[in-house]
Amino acid sequence: MAKHTFFVTGTDTGVGKTLVSAAILHAGGRAGLRTLGMKPIASGCEESGEGLRNEDALLLQASMTEKLGYEQINPIALKPAIAPHVAAAQEGKTITAQRLVGFCRGMQMQPGDLLLIEGAGGWRVPLNERETYARVPQALDVPVILVVPLQLGCINHALLTAEAIRSDGLRIAGWVANRPQQQVMSCESDTLEYLQSHLPAPCLGVLPWLPDADLSAMADELNLGLLLG
Repeated sequence: MAKHTFFVTGTDTGVGKTLVSAAILHAGGRAGLRTLGMKPIASGCEESGEGLRNEDALLLQASMTEKLGYEQINPIALKPAIAPHVAAAQEGKTITAQRLVGFCRGMQMQPGDLLLIEGAGGWRVPLNERETYARVPQALDVPVILVVPLQLGCINHALLTAEAIRSDGLRIAGWVANRPQQQVMSCESDTLEYLQSHLPAPCLGVLPWLPDADLSAMADELNLGLLLG
């Protein structure tokens, strides 16, 4: 059974949740840990000879040490590249938190040291008309890793997301700053300083912008000890 499970969320969509998750998995594997990753829902999947596949889920699969089938890593694959609840509706499917929790608990039963469960979009992304994705980590009662992109507006988004996570009764285990674009944001050091002093969790690292997903270089910037104690 996975000893440490974390839910990975971001301040928004497209902030680098998958890259951060992959870098953490890579760092864990390099440290001798047995690592697992999953993305329960993935929209924007493409047809392949083996069925629908999502590039983010494939990156997680390649970054973890344990060898599992794609369907275990991404049990709900949706073709439209839109919000999961809309994509599901277009395909005549219904997503519930209970179903996702079941998939996650199944993965938790796999032997390993570290399991990352990557969400979709931000903390309050809808699953259906009644539930948001936040219900999944709540039901699992697992700590959260927050991904913050270093770009204009990130302080407000990060503080609001952290407030929502804590109001939902969950602990933020740490946060990772990610540079989503080559151009460094204006006053980046001031932004980092403010986030470090106001977010209620340690900064696990600041990831560089890289043209290619160099997970080894990204893993070098992470402090896994702060996460696992």
